[in-house]
Amino acid sequence: MEEYQSAWSKAIPLKEQKVIVKRMFHFAKPFGKTFFASIFFAFLLSVVNILMPLILQELIDKYLRNQSATLQVILFFALLYLVGTILKSVIWFFQTFLYSQAALKTYQHIRVKLFEKLHTLGMRYFDQTPAGSIVSRVTNDTETLFDFWNVFMMVLTGIFSVVSAFVAMFAIDKTIALACLVFLPFLLVIIWYYQKYSSKLYRSMRERLSQLNTKLNETISGMQIVQQFRQEHRLEAEFEKVNDDYLKTRFSMIRINSLLLGPVINLLYSLAIALVLTLFGIEALDNPLKVGLIYSFTSYVQSFFNPMSSMMDYLSVFTDGTVAASRILRILDHQEITPQQKPDAAEKIQQGKIEFKNLTFSYDGEHDVLKDISFVANPGETVALVGHTGSGKSSIINVLMRFYEFNQGQILIDDHDIREFSLPELREKLGLVLQDAFLFYGDVASNIRLLNENITDSQIRQAAEFVQADKFIETLPGKYHAKVIERGASYSSGQRQLITFARTMVTDPKILVLDEATANIDTETESLIQEGLQKMRTGRTTIAIAHRLSTIRDANLILVLDKGRIVERGTHDELLALGGLYYDMYQLQNSEG
Repeated sequence: MEEYQSAWSKAIPLKEQKVIVKRMFHFAKPFGKTFFASIFFAFLLSVVNILMPLILQELIDKYLRNQSATLQVILFFALLYLVGTILKSVIWFFQTFLYSQAALKTYQHIRVKLFEKLHTLGMRYFDQTPAGSIVSRVTNDTETLFDFWNVFMMVLTGIFSVVSAFVAMFAIDKTIALACLVFLPFLLVIIWYYQKYSSKLYRSMRERLSQLNTKLNETISGMQIVQQFRQEHRLEAEFEKVNDDYLKTRFSMIRINSLLLGPVINLLYSLAIALVLTLFGIEALDNPLKVGLIYSFTSYVQSFFNPMSSMMDYLSVFTDGTVAASRILRILDHQEITPQQKPDAAEKIQQGKIEFKNLTFSYDGEHDVLKDISFVANPGETVALVGHTGSGKSSIINVLMRFYEFNQGQILIDDHDIREFSLPELREKLGLVLQDAFLFYGDVASNIRLLNENITDSQIRQAAEFVQADKFIETLPGKYHAKVIERGASYSSGQRQLITFARTMVTDPKILVLDEATANIDTETESLIQEGLQKMRTGRTTIAIAHRLSTIRDANLILVLDKGRIVERGTHDELLALGGLYYDMYQLQNSEG
């Protein structure tokens, strides 16, 4: 963890920042027309800003200085200035509106792409990455990109303003205009120094925020355990420590921003005004100067430095956005994708025969958790997997469902390599029921349908009746439209499991995969569960991890696993007669019962 944190606390090199920005621009391409329209309005705004001081300069030098102004002249210039101000406001509105709209669409586009990428990542990625860290990237980091895009508009408007202001100053007095450029090297040094050190702080700050979200997510998800074991004070202390670390990085950021942003630019602006007035004063010793000319020149000096102040203020946003973008790109570039099928995969599952041939599998590429696994499940047969914790039962399910890629050997379905079937075909024909029944927020019907619009309400009811779930669903207020809160917390474990049974059976799979589906059920619905499972298995090839050995007595083949190997195989009676590991496990469960 310390190595990971230290890696994130380093400053982002300028070369890497350029690559990040270039890649972010790729996401903006679909909205390029809106961005360019906004930039055009920004250019018009800079032109209007240059013309506005000229109106007052003309009034002061031509009329007020000579005391020749009439009420008609004053009203004319006032109306002209008013029209210019209104025009400036209208242009400003369209510039801001169009650019903000394009920026909003862009960062939302990035968020959708990131969410889509997460669904392509293999299970190994989620095994190694805390959920809170992922949530932080999808929410906080993408939200930061909205302000990040505004940086580029600020830079463009700043460039337009600085260039146009300098051109106007140069047209009035070349010498004094060039003298103002003496402050430019100081500004560039400040920008370089700020970028170098602020990126390091922002990376550290973002990582602290990610840890904060991880800790918060973990605590809320495990609140029952926290309260049961009275861990509130310990977790409060841990959260406070992470929060304090985040606060310290924020304070460091505030200090560097307070020192190097607004105050420094204001200092340079004040020095520039003092220099301009001094040089004009020296010129006035020989030739009288027009007041309006000095006014317009100082206005242009302000237009020259004010955008720099805004751009410096946005440097912190740029740095924060660059760090957030780099974290997002780390996910988008992650290569731990789901196992891939063959490009021309088009086979269809007809019979449901499953065969493992000398299969070896490792989660980390170094330590094999499955070693030389071979067995056959003929169509309609039930193959049960039993063994102690860590023996490899769930790993067989994981590779069969294509959650992980296996290293050696083969998995055949209907005598075809599993890679020759498309993932939609596998997901449709392989029905999986896990021991932890997960329900989504919504209602009962939506949890059975899972957004598959091809599934009708009639099919939902038939699936529920088939697995015996209709008996309790019909008693709910709203029945199939009864509300389901997060994770289905308002339902018993057995009721949740029955709903997931219906979810699996509504697509009528050819192969049924049960991962200890009866492990966490309550006695109230146990008989319904057993009846539902019996009906589900009829006529289907079933691979079942068995927690209770009594539930798989009728299995056609029982595989006993130990340390990733099949150490015993046979029917229930054959394995009992063998007097080996299965016999010991069965006797142990009977004695406990």
